[in-house]
Amino acid sequence: MIKINLLPFRAARKKENVRRQVSIFLLSIAFVSMALIYYNSHLASQVTYLTADVESRQEELRTYQKKNREVAALKKQLEILVKKAEVIEALALQREEAVRLMDTMTKVVVPERMWLTSFSASDTQVSLSGTAIDNRTIAEFMLRLEAVDRFHNVSLQSSRQTQIRSNLFLKQFSIVFQRSPLERQTEGNEG
Repeated sequence: MIKINLLPFRAARKKENVRRQVSIFLLSIAFVSMALIYYNSHLASQVTYLTADVESRQEELRTYQKKNREVAALKKQLEILVKKAEVIEALALQREEAVRLMDTMTKVVVPERMWLTSFSASDTQVSLSGTAIDNRTIAEFMLRLEAVDRFHNVSLQSSRQTQIRSNLFLKQFSIVFQRSPLERQTEGNEG
Protein backbone atom coordinates (compact mmCIF):
# COMPACT_ATOMS: atom_id res chain seq x y z
CA MET A 1 0.00 0.00 0.00
CA ILE A 2 1.20 3.28 -0.88
CA LYS A 3 1.23 5.88 1.73
CA ILE A 4 0.81 9.49 0.81
CA ASN A 5 1.82 12.07 3.26
CA LEU A 6 -0.85 14.77 3.18
CA LEU A 7 0.64 16.76 6.02
CA PRO A 8 2.67 19.17 3.91
CA PHE A 9 -0.42 19.85 1.87
CA ARG A 10 -2.39 20.58 5.02
CA ALA A 11 0.43 22.72 6.32
CA ALA A 12 0.57 24.61 3.01
CA ARG A 13 -3.14 25.04 3.11
CA LYS A 14 -2.91 26.28 6.66
CA LYS A 15 -0.20 28.73 5.66
CA GLU A 16 -2.35 29.91 2.77
CA ASN A 17 -5.31 30.48 5.13
CA VAL A 18 -3.12 32.40 7.56
CA ARG A 19 -1.74 34.49 4.71
CA ARG A 20 -5.23 35.16 3.44
CA GLN A 21 -6.43 36.19 6.91
CA VAL A 22 -3.41 38.46 7.40
CA SER A 23 -4.05 39.99 3.97
CA ILE A 24 -7.72 40.56 4.77
CA PHE A 25 -6.75 42.01 8.14
CA LEU A 26 -4.15 44.34 6.59
CA LEU A 27 -6.53 45.36 3.80
CA SER A 28 -9.32 46.08 6.30
CA ILE A 29 -6.89 48.14 8.40
CA ALA A 30 -5.83 50.03 5.28
CA PHE A 31 -9.47 50.53 4.28
CA VAL A 32 -10.45 51.75 7.76
CA SER A 33 -7.38 54.02 7.83
CA MET A 34 -8.29 55.50 4.46
CA ALA A 35 -11.91 55.98 5.57
CA LEU A 36 -10.73 57.71 8.74
CA ILE A 37 -8.32 59.93 6.78
CA TYR A 38 -11.09 60.86 4.34
CA TYR A 39 -13.54 61.56 7.20
CA ASN A 40 -10.89 63.61 9.04
CA SER A 41 -10.14 65.68 5.94
CA HIS A 42 -13.89 66.16 5.35
CA LEU A 43 -14.33 67.37 8.94
CA ALA A 44 -11.29 69.64 8.61
CA SER A 45 -12.71 71.21 5.47
CA GLN A 46 -16.09 71.70 7.22
CA VAL A 47 -14.31 73.33 10.18
CA THR A 48 -12.43 75.62 7.79
CA TYR A 49 -15.63 76.50 5.94
CA LEU A 50 -17.57 77.12 9.15
CA THR A 51 -14.72 79.19 10.63
CA ALA A 52 -14.65 81.34 7.50
CA ASP A 53 -18.45 81.62 7.64
CA VAL A 54 -18.35 82.66 11.30
CA GLU A 55 -15.69 85.29 10.53
CA SER A 56 -17.69 86.67 7.61
CA ARG A 57 -20.86 86.75 9.76
CA GLN A 58 -18.97 88.54 12.52
CA GLU A 59 -17.71 91.08 9.98
CA GLU A 60 -21.29 91.49 8.74
CA LEU A 61 -22.45 91.92 12.33
CA ARG A 62 -19.82 94.61 12.92
CA THR A 63 -21.00 96.39 9.76
CA TYR A 64 -24.63 96.22 10.89
CA GLN A 65 -23.72 97.39 14.38
CA LYS A 66 -21.90 100.37 12.87
CA LYS A 67 -24.93 101.15 10.70
CA ASN A 68 -27.20 100.70 13.72
CA ARG A 69 -25.15 103.25 15.67
CA GLU A 70 -25.35 105.65 12.71
CA VAL A 71 -29.13 105.17 12.51
CA ALA A 72 -29.45 105.76 16.27
CA ALA A 73 -27.41 108.97 15.95
CA LEU A 74 -29.58 110.09 13.02
CA LYS A 75 -32.73 109.33 15.03
CA LYS A 76 -31.43 111.48 17.90
CA GLN A 77 -30.65 114.29 15.48
CA LEU A 78 -34.11 113.91 13.93
CA GLU A 79 -35.75 114.08 17.37
CA ILE A 80 -33.78 117.23 18.15
CA LEU A 81 -34.78 118.77 14.82
CA VAL A 82 -38.43 117.84 15.37
CA LYS A 83 -38.34 119.45 18.83
CA LYS A 84 -36.72 122.56 17.38
CA ALA A 85 -39.35 122.71 14.64
CA GLU A 86 -42.11 122.38 17.24
CA VAL A 87 -40.60 125.20 19.30
CA ILE A 88 -40.30 127.40 16.20
CA GLU A 89 -43.88 126.58 15.23
CA ALA A 90 -45.10 127.36 18.77
CA LEU A 91 -43.26 130.69 18.72
CA ALA A 92 -44.70 131.56 15.32
CA LEU A 93 -48.14 130.58 16.56
CA GLN A 94 -47.75 132.79 19.64
CA ARG A 95 -46.60 135.69 17.49
CA GLU A 96 -49.53 135.18 15.15
CA GLU A 97 -51.90 134.80 18.08
CA ALA A 98 -50.87 138.18 19.52
CA VAL A 99 -51.45 139.85 16.14
CA ARG A 100 -54.82 138.18 15.69
CA LEU A 101 -55.87 139.11 19.23
CA MET A 102 -55.05 142.76 18.64
CA ASP A 103 -56.78 142.65 15.26
CA THR A 104 -59.89 141.14 16.83
CA MET A 105 -59.86 143.75 19.59
CA THR A 106 -59.76 146.57 17.04
CA LYS A 107 -62.75 145.04 15.26
CA VAL A 108 -64.92 144.69 18.38
CA VAL A 109 -64.22 148.13 19.88
CA VAL A 110 -67.18 150.48 19.45
CA PRO A 111 -65.63 153.28 17.36
CA GLU A 112 -65.72 156.85 18.62
CA ARG A 113 -67.69 155.79 21.71
CA MET A 114 -65.00 154.00 23.70
CA TRP A 115 -61.22 153.81 24.13
CA LEU A 116 -59.05 151.08 25.62
CA THR A 117 -56.54 152.33 28.17
CA SER A 118 -54.86 149.05 29.21
CA PHE A 119 -54.71 145.56 27.83
CA SER A 120 -52.99 142.42 29.15
CA ALA A 121 -53.22 138.82 27.99
CA SER A 122 -51.94 135.54 29.36
CA ASP A 123 -52.24 132.10 27.79
CA THR A 124 -55.97 131.81 28.46
CA GLN A 125 -57.13 135.04 30.12
CA VAL A 126 -57.41 138.58 28.84
CA SER A 127 -58.06 141.61 31.01
CA LEU A 128 -58.61 145.09 29.70
CA SER A 129 -59.77 148.45 30.90
CA GLY A 130 -60.95 151.51 29.10
CA THR A 131 -63.22 154.49 28.98
CA ALA A 132 -66.67 154.64 27.37
CA ILE A 133 -69.29 157.33 26.87
CA ASP A 134 -72.04 155.38 28.66
CA ASN A 135 -73.11 151.98 30.02
CA ARG A 136 -74.83 151.10 26.77
CA THR A 137 -71.48 151.32 24.94
CA ILE A 138 -69.88 148.99 27.51
CA ALA A 139 -72.76 146.52 27.08
CA GLU A 140 -72.45 146.62 23.31
CA PHE A 141 -68.68 146.03 23.60
CA MET A 142 -69.28 143.01 25.85
CA LEU A 143 -71.81 141.60 23.38
CA ARG A 144 -69.30 142.00 20.57
CA LEU A 145 -66.68 140.18 22.66
CA GLU A 146 -69.08 137.30 23.35
CA ALA A 147 -69.84 137.05 19.63
CA VAL A 148 -66.19 136.13 18.92
CA ASP A 149 -65.85 132.32 18.82
CA ARG A 150 -62.55 132.24 20.70
CA PHE A 151 -63.75 134.44 23.62
CA HIS A 152 -65.95 133.16 26.42
CA ASN A 153 -66.84 133.95 30.05
CA VAL A 154 -66.86 137.70 29.39
CA SER A 155 -67.44 139.47 32.70
CA LEU A 156 -67.48 143.09 33.76
CA GLN A 157 -65.17 143.57 36.74
CA SER A 158 -65.90 147.20 37.45
CA SER A 159 -67.66 150.20 35.97
CA ARG A 160 -67.57 153.67 37.52
CA GLN A 161 -68.34 157.14 36.41
CA THR A 162 -65.51 159.66 36.32
CA GLN A 163 -65.57 163.34 35.64
CA ILE A 164 -63.18 164.41 32.91
CA ARG A 165 -64.17 168.07 32.73
CA SER A 166 -66.68 170.06 34.66
CA ASN A 167 -69.50 169.06 32.35
CA LEU A 168 -68.11 165.74 30.86
CA PHE A 169 -68.76 162.47 32.63
CA LEU A 170 -67.39 159.17 31.20
CA LYS A 171 -67.54 155.55 32.35
CA GLN A 172 -64.30 153.74 33.22
CA PHE A 173 -64.61 149.97 33.02
CA SER A 174 -62.62 146.80 33.50
CA ILE A 175 -63.45 143.52 31.72
CA VAL A 176 -61.97 140.03 32.03
CA PHE A 177 -62.61 137.11 29.66
CA GLN A 178 -61.19 133.73 28.70
CA ARG A 179 -59.81 132.93 25.28
CA SER A 180 -59.21 129.68 23.49
CA PRO A 181 -55.71 129.15 22.13
CA LEU A 182 -55.19 129.63 18.44
CA GLU A 183 -55.22 126.28 16.67
CA ARG A 184 -52.48 125.24 14.34
CA GLN A 185 -53.48 125.38 10.73
CA THR A 186 -52.41 122.71 8.32
CA GLU A 187 -51.07 123.72 4.92
CA GLY A 188 -54.33 122.89 3.18
CA ASN A 189 -56.35 124.75 5.83
CA GLU A 190 -54.58 128.12 5.66
CA GLY A 191 -56.61 130.95 4.28
